Amino acid sequence: MKLSIERGTLLKAVSQAQSVVERRNTIPILANVLIEADGDTVQFRATDLDIEVVDKAPAQVERAGATTVAATTLHEIIRKLPDGALVTLTADSAAGRLTVEAGRSNFSLATLPRENFPVMASSEYDTNFSAAAPVLRRLFDKSKFAISTEETRYYLNGVYMHVSEADGGNVLRCVATDGHRLARIDADLPSEAGGMPGVIVPRKTVGELRKLLDDDDAQIAVSVSETKIRFATPDITLTSKVIDGTFPDYTRVIPQGNTKRLEVDAGEFAQAVDRVATVSSERSRAVKLQLDEDRLILSVNAPDSGAAEEELAVAYRDDRMEIGFNAKYLLEIASQVDRENAVFLFNSAGDPTLMREGNDQSALYVVMPMRV
Repeated sequence: MKLSIERGTLLKAVSQAQSVVERRNTIPILANVLIEADGDTVQFRATDLDIEVVDKAPAQVERAGATTVAATTLHEIIRKLPDGALVTLTADSAAGRLTVEAGRSNFSLATLPRENFPVMASSEYDTNFSAAAPVLRRLFDKSKFAISTEETRYYLNGVYMHVSEADGGNVLRCVATDGHRLARIDADLPSEAGGMPGVIVPRKTVGELRKLLDDDDAQIAVSVSETKIRFATPDITLTSKVIDGTFPDYTRVIPQGNTKRLEVDAGEFAQAVDRVATVSSERSRAVKLQLDEDRLILSVNAPDSGAAEEELAVAYRDDRMEIGFNAKYLLEIASQVDRENAVFLFNSAGDPTLMREGNDQSALYVVMPMRV
């Protein structure tokens, strides 16, 4: 195999592939990226056996062929080469080496035979539809902060993507929760997505997917089966197993009777929480909200480190109340708000609180209070 490729194009393709590779591997081949050159394209394939990414790039292929080489080493070499360099990759399968040449730089890397590289079996997908990159980006970006990191409740370690009903019509919905907070984001249902099975997309896949969704004009082809999900652009295909488990009935934890309404400037609120939380103890990070007519006082009292208080002008017309929250949870939820105002709906100091972005019904957040 021998090919020449522009450094920037190569770096983009290899960086997407190498990010899937696990740093600590018991199976040596899984640390490698599979390079396949044919026609006028080269493709880079990497996998951790749960996720597989394939990235295609244009190249001048002199001799078609394939080999596998350490993904992180190749990525580091290319990253350090000068901008605009033309990189030549030459594989010598007899010697088990890949030569990387650019200008006066020359590297010789050990390779492993391509036959040993595991390729994820392609499955039959029940549903195939396409969605605009910004739509998918919003669904996953706004929900992923609530993914649980607790391994014992593995079925919460991802975003639950499914078809649901809202305001009389069907929507494509993403939900994530860790038991302390919940995010539920809706988007218009793509026309071919009607019969899609509900799947839990793992946290690592959600992170990798983000890189496919940067181009606002891109259309993403989404394929879903009971066991796998695939996201594809013309250049990149990301295939992932889904979490084998049942996502809990999240509708039961969304409060229905919260009537005390607080409306606040989302940016001001997030900054104020951040400021007062500076003195909160690492363990509890508790912030107290005291609500009175059109006035909100945020306060922290940490005996070991000090106290802080800040007052905000807000829209609030209900009974006086005090409620406490984990500062980190409040900040994460407030930072999701794209609109100017955040609307909080309370019931009592011990009940879950609901938050919306202004009067947008398509995004909803729930956060559990804590004692302060």
